[in-house]
Amino acid sequence: MDLHLRDRVAVITGPAKGMGAAISAAFAAEGCRLVLAGRDLAAIGPVAEAARAGGAQVLVSACDLLDADACEALAAAATDRFGRIDILVNVAGGSGPIGKTGWQTTPAEFDEIVRLNMAGCFHSMHAVLPGMVARRDGKIVNVGGTFGMRGRAGRMAYSASKWGLRGITKSMALEAGPFGINVNCVAPGMVDGPRFRTKVVAETAARPGISADEATSRHAGEYALRRITEDRDVANACLFLASDVSRQITGVDLPVDGGWAML
Repeated sequence: MDLHLRDRVAVITGPAKGMGAAISAAFAAEGCRLVLAGRDLAAIGPVAEAARAGGAQVLVSACDLLDADACEALAAAATDRFGRIDILVNVAGGSGPIGKTGWQTTPAEFDEIVRLNMAGCFHSMHAVLPGMVARRDGKIVNVGGTFGMRGRAGRMAYSASKWGLRGITKSMALEAGPFGINVNCVAPGMVDGPRFRTKVVAETAARPGISADEATSRHAGEYALRRITEDRDVANACLFLASDVSRQITGVDLPVDGGWAML
């Protein structure tokens, strides 16, 4: 199926690694013109070069999403370069404290992750939406998480931040909908990669003294499909929600988790 994304201008935050890199590559492969935004330009460099090698036009822009003015400057730079912004994919975020109860989590830890995962997305949306509203067209995809749909022991602060992002997404969808703008949220579960292997699997294996393979199987066993989500699964969901194939879908949380959130 042709998603008709060629020459669409996509701003992607947090594109340097993991899901962000996979999402950037997927949009480049569909022919989008990319604006890759983040704080670490050196880390974004290889992702940008790979996209350019495939023929994509790419603008790399330094942006601290916690700085509202920097997000406004990002939107202005993208518009100056490409004339408009059609798509915003908010991947950037953090994980917060892991393995701490709510009463063990410090106020500083709570404030930091809630601000990063909520205010960062708000600032970028605030910056791009006026242009989308003026053109009566646009797609926004926020990357949340299934812990913001069911909660998770030991991840209270992260769960709170992603639950809040869902509220931002749904309210913005209602406000922007009359202008032809879709605002949705992709909610990955555990995603295979370095952090999952070195942190999550390692911690799971250490407590009962099992192997890493057994720990991975235990996690997979929690999902209806009995397999761990991969970066490409999240990227494909973002492509779907950024395309007109999903023209009548807005304000939704789309779990990409092999069937964990619904169990």
